[in-house]
Amino acid sequence: MVDKQKVKGKAEELKGKVEQAVGEATGSKKMQARGKVDEGKGGVRGKVADVKAKARASLR
Repeated sequence: MVDKQKVKGKAEELKGKVEQAVGEATGSKKMQARGKVDEGKGGVRGKVADVKAKARASLR
């Protein structure tokens, strides 16, 4: 079963990577920084989903 939070995390990471690339292409430091933040938030969301899944599995 795929965890919705993990999927949302991956989507947010991808969004961040795209923002960074657009920021680099346009020379926008603000967009690059925002992309890095979004990528980091997505990574954290994915890790939290992993921890939750492991906790659920250990309770079974």
